[in-house]
Amino acid sequence: MIVLTAVYTIRPEDREAIWQDIWTMTQFVQKNEPGCLMYRAHQSLDADNRILLYEAYRDQESFDRHSQTAYFQDIVLRRIIPRLIQRERALWEVDPHDERPAPS
Repeated sequence: MIVLTAVYTIRPEDREAIWQDIWTMTQFVQKNEPGCLMYRAHQSLDADNRILLYEAYRDQESFDRHSQTAYFQDIVLRRIIPRLIQRERALWEVDPHDERPAPS
């Protein structure tokens, strides 16, 4: 399983539009990407200008397919990222010693 975390730092005036875009993106992912096991956005309790995205993909192929979709290119690359103050992104792999099966 591949996990992506992304922390967005946003301007107050872009807050509503960015949350709307995240909601729209979430709908597309849920309807079209069976290889995406989780796609969740979280609002920071410490700073209202920070958003954490947590995404989990069944495998590398599912993760790669996600970033190639037309809606990712439009919503994330063309609409969200240009409005961000900062974007911190990290890829993770589930502990290889964890013998539990990945969710199906």
